[in-house]
Amino acid sequence: MSSSTMGNRLSKENVAFQSEADRPNTLTSGHRACQGCGEALGARCAIDAAFKAANGKIAVVNGTGCLEVFSCVYPNNSWGVPWIHSLFGNTPAVATGVAAAFHNQGKDDVRVIAQGGDGSTTDIGMGCLSGMFDRNDDVLYICYDNQAYMNTGVQRSSATPALARTATTLPVGSYLGNDASSGKNVPEIAVAHKIPYVATASVGNIPDLERKVAKAINIKGAKYVHIHVPCPLGWGFPTSETVRIARLALKCGLFPLFEAENGEVVGSTPIDDVIGVEDYLRAQRRFAHLFGKNATPDAIGILQNIANTNIQKYRLSGGVSDD
Repeated sequence: MSSSTMGNRLSKENVAFQSEADRPNTLTSGHRACQGCGEALGARCAIDAAFKAANGKIAVVNGTGCLEVFSCVYPNNSWGVPWIHSLFGNTPAVATGVAAAFHNQGKDDVRVIAQGGDGSTTDIGMGCLSGMFDRNDDVLYICYDNQAYMNTGVQRSSATPALARTATTLPVGSYLGNDASSGKNVPEIAVAHKIPYVATASVGNIPDLERKVAKAINIKGAKYVHIHVPCPLGWGFPTSETVRIARLALKCGLFPLFEAENGEVVGSTPIDDVIGVEDYLRAQRRFAHLFGKNATPDAIGILQNIANTNIQKYRLSGGVSDD
């Protein structure tokens, strides 16, 4: 019996089935993710899609972080695929070695995935990731981006958005949260390496996420998929709202969905009804300091300009609504 339940809500658009007779179950029950965890949803859907597209022949290298901690607590492991834990900073290098070992054994049909959060991807492991891209190693790297170091107390990472509050970017006085000029756009960095395939994805659009991972897994060479995974705990929203929050990020343009091949953007997902960024920001406590009696419209304008730039750059829509 199949259900149109996906993640923590019923899907009203782009229905993806969570329970089907032939659906793999690569991340099983028993893990210790928080209720409403976007990363758990993203990881299950991504690795399920890769498993099916590769006919079950995959191996996964997982960097330290939330995903590793909640899915593998000794002596239990929630993964239904060959899986190993690497350090924060060397996941791409370890995955490269795994891929080389399979190649030397003549097992090129075994596809290798490296995965980690934004901390291990955009910060600690950036050198190893760039090296993997530069060598064009036959590995699919998946980043689950919840925009801070959630496992260690919600500290800022270089993927934390402008003006967001974290434990290390607390709004005090004239300081309004994370510096708008800081951070890294790793999908664009990956595109600049001219690797065979780069894509962004979101738990707000599961069919698109699964399609991109299924496409990437069987491309030879280096691949990078960056998945937006809202965190109820770190962002400050009800645990039932994960998918809705993700969809708001897509609809306002702050998280654009696109694909690139060999250094060129080849497609993007248009926004049917573009909304202003306020709808997205108001839904999260990490941006609460931008509203209320100390409202800062100019600061919100900074985030709106970022969204507008994305919409124009990736040709997501004709313009932004006045709502």
